[in-house]
Amino acid sequence: MEFLIEGLLSVTWQQVVMYCVGGMLIYLAIEKNYEPSLLLGMGFGAILVNLPMSGVLNQITAGVGETSGIIQWLFEAGIEASEAFPLLLFIGIGAMIDFGPLLSNPKLFLFGAAAQGGIFLTIIVAALLGFDIRDAASIGVIGAADGPTSILVSQVLKSNYVGAIAVAAYSYMALVPIIQPFAIRLVTTKKDRAIKMPYKPGTVSRRTRILFPILVTIVSGLVAPSSVALVGFLMFGNLIRECGCLESLSQTAQHELANLITLLLGITISYSMQADKFVTPETLLIMGLGLAAFVLDTMCGCLFAKLLNLFCKNKVNPMVGAAGISAFPMSARVVEKMGLEADRTNHLLMHAVGANVSGQIASVVAGGVILGFFM
Repeated sequence: MEFLIEGLLSVTWQQVVMYCVGGMLIYLAIEKNYEPSLLLGMGFGAILVNLPMSGVLNQITAGVGETSGIIQWLFEAGIEASEAFPLLLFIGIGAMIDFGPLLSNPKLFLFGAAAQGGIFLTIIVAALLGFDIRDAASIGVIGAADGPTSILVSQVLKSNYVGAIAVAAYSYMALVPIIQPFAIRLVTTKKDRAIKMPYKPGTVSRRTRILFPILVTIVSGLVAPSSVALVGFLMFGNLIRECGCLESLSQTAQHELANLITLLLGITISYSMQADKFVTPETLLIMGLGLAAFVLDTMCGCLFAKLLNLFCKNKVNPMVGAAGISAFPMSARVVEKMGLEADRTNHLLMHAVGANVSGQIASVVAGGVILGFFM
């Protein structure tokens, strides 16, 4: 009882705040089903690392010396030293993605590129607000709606706000069905959202599907060498899927590997959610800037589609541009749902999926470009 009272008295108000943050993430994971495979680990980990003298962190004990904590060890080995966890997760993500809708309509590549505009606008705003340029670059990547890329970029750039950036990135990924409709309505009319785009599926040969990940890796490596690890692991996962002779490995990458790495990544990233680093005014500002980046990315995609319509005979529904962010496949589903709300016969899913997988490539390339500029 004495030890319990002593432990309670040593808890700071900042740690209490982190218990509430952890509880909120657990609630969102279980009750709302928002990215549960990741938010559950992050939420529980946030509680673990903020217990007084927590055994999951390295510490020096009198008469014993330094003892190793499991979460700190995982963070140092899997994220800080090698960025292994985010990169390995890209193999699983690549194995899940079918680039067929994109390859059958290559102009959708443009929307993936356009929808990254919010990243660079947010970097400028964050720098003007006083953030160090590396921190500003890391904050901007939240707009890509790509959690692993956000974690990797912020860690490589040695940002002081890795935990806040990770929480913002994955929280906003989970909130795509809430945030994106709001952002889309800001720059589109009901008439825009009702534009029909008949889907005429093109034939994509097996050879094209196999060559695509190889060529994307080569081109990305030449244009942005710092993106090679990001793009390469994503494309390697897709090559496993498309080669046709590694079906069991493809399934393993999509399920066992992706699930295991996501589980470890969630609880490991909580190391950077220690109260003294997380409970700061900057954290709230980062959450706000991350939301702004996400909204701006969505708006940039829509506005680019509207600009394209000035020169195209066959009009593009501006919402397809919004699907150019990396939140696959949630963003494509949002576009399909909003298209049906505007016109019950308006099916945009396959176009949106093409733009969405384009955004997956564009977000990792954007991350590589940022690393190339600010490393």
